[in-house]
Amino acid sequence: MTFRPSPFAPRSSFFLMLATVMTFIMIVGSARAQLGASTAPPMLRNVGIKQNLNAQLPLDLIFLNEEGRAVALREYFGKKPVVLAFVYYECPMLCTQILNGLLESVRVLKFDVGEEYEIATVSFDPGETPKLAAEKKKIYLQQYDRAGAEKGWHFLTGDSTAIKALTQAAGFHYRYDPATDQFAHASGILVITPQGKISKYFYGVEYSPRDLRLALVEASENKIGSAVDQLLLYCFHYDPLTGKYSLVVINALRVAGIATVFSLATFMLIMFRRDRRAAG
Repeated sequence: MTFRPSPFAPRSSFFLMLATVMTFIMIVGSARAQLGASTAPPMLRNVGIKQNLNAQLPLDLIFLNEEGRAVALREYFGKKPVVLAFVYYECPMLCTQILNGLLESVRVLKFDVGEEYEIATVSFDPGETPKLAAEKKKIYLQQYDRAGAEKGWHFLTGDSTAIKALTQAAGFHYRYDPATDQFAHASGILVITPQGKISKYFYGVEYSPRDLRLALVEASENKIGSAVDQLLLYCFHYDPLTGKYSLVVINALRVAGIATVFSLATFMLIMFRRDRRAAG
């Protein structure tokens, strides 16, 4: 009797091998996750940015500006959107990258700091002084190099109570390491509405000028920006998971369709007028 293998044997073997591989991958992945959770440095636990979109910031908190004058956060709100950046001025590396990334982005924008929007740079180190804030402000205003920016870009310091209240409301979590005398913290900036509500988060140390512009236009409730910005806001959608604006295909197609109809109508109107003139 001759043995004939089933025609389904190769396929069954393939799926069995695939299931074995997938099971192995899941086991390894689970082991790595558990190992990572157990060996994560204690310094980095509970450090990061938790999005509190639409949350109200406590605008009555008192900080010191770069001149040493006590100011309430409310002084920087009310009419314009605000870009909020948490740093500390003696940070050896990451905070400088955050400010450099913000600077590069706002230098591209046609919006002027102090005119269309404000920037509030807040130190989360309660030991830092207005003198340090003034030195940092001088550096970045020189590089930004636009008239009137000194009235719109603020460098603040404060006590631990005010800092804790503001950072918690913003979802910004950090830890101080006494051994190195440094802070472990995440990197990113926030866009706040004129009323003090959190509108957008942008992660990392590089911020797309286009995304920042759209966020400012949206946070201002369309009080700044052009008709083109309104069109872009219709086509692009903010993704809170990535902290970026992505193209919404359906809306983009709708806009393209409307533009096509408008172009055809304009063309037909021009041709109709030419025919009438020719007939006359």
